[in-house]
Amino acid sequence: MNPHLPTHVKIIDVGPRDGLQNEKQPVSAEVKIGLVHRLQAAGLKEIEVTSYVSPKWVPQMADNHAVMSGITRQPGVLYSVLTPNLKGYEAAALDKPDEIVVFGAASEAFSQKNINCSIAESIERFAPVVEVALAAGIRVRGAMSCTVGCPYEGEVDPERVAYLAGLMKGIGVQRVDVADTIGVGTPRQVRAAFEAALRHFDIDHVCGHFHDTYGQALSNTLAALELGVWNFQSSVAGLGGCPYAKGATGNVATEDVVYMLHGMGIDTGIDLDALVDTGAWISEQLGRPTGSRVGRALLAKRASAVCA
Repeated sequence: MNPHLPTHVKIIDVGPRDGLQNEKQPVSAEVKIGLVHRLQAAGLKEIEVTSYVSPKWVPQMADNHAVMSGITRQPGVLYSVLTPNLKGYEAAALDKPDEIVVFGAASEAFSQKNINCSIAESIERFAPVVEVALAAGIRVRGAMSCTVGCPYEGEVDPERVAYLAGLMKGIGVQRVDVADTIGVGTPRQVRAAFEAALRHFDIDHVCGHFHDTYGQALSNTLAALELGVWNFQSSVAGLGGCPYAKGATGNVATEDVVYMLHGMGIDTGIDLDALVDTGAWISEQLGRPTGSRVGRALLAKRASAVCA
């Protein structure tokens, strides 16, 4: 066994926030709360619950307060939320999240086209948000998008990832996500992006976030594992999609990641059967089959066993 491989991996399920935010059909607060409850019952210890973005831009997350106040919190589970600015943070703080998430892109073109400012300006805007969160005892995570590829400028130089990581470290961000936002990365690129981030954050404070648009997410997860990375983000049932990449299939499914890790002898603390049930449940609420290949396979196996 590779000596760098971790023996335990912690997964942050981002399904309730990143997974559902682009759904066109309304998803009730009750369903979102039910999803969080099922995820923590399956053994997830970190869940990205909602965001405090203006409902004008992300109407699906307009029920953030109802969701956060409606969940029954379990000891030992970390509940995080996305905060785009100080106003969003102030609204989030009332709901007492354990961690807030701020964000920035490793691509100047992406930053300019989406929030109309440079990478440096975007991170500087978050400085007061990070400051007040840390003063309040709330953890801060930084989501670094487009770390390997950008829909506007193609492949992203790892030096841009190092630059962004350094800016985030400079304003007090405690850990960062190395995200392949549009799912175009391959293992070599992912490894280079992590090596760049590791110039500013140690191995315990970097997290992999891979979309599966080109079917590379599990390969990229393995590439990060071989560097010793042991924190990853995924979305139950493969929920989510990227509005900037036509045909993007969204986040890698938590079930698929857990199946691979367990097959490698790496502990996650997650009950795969309960997770598959959760993926099937939320997919049923959305009126479509689960996007997890492991989920579909195990559900079909169960069905054939019942028929037999």
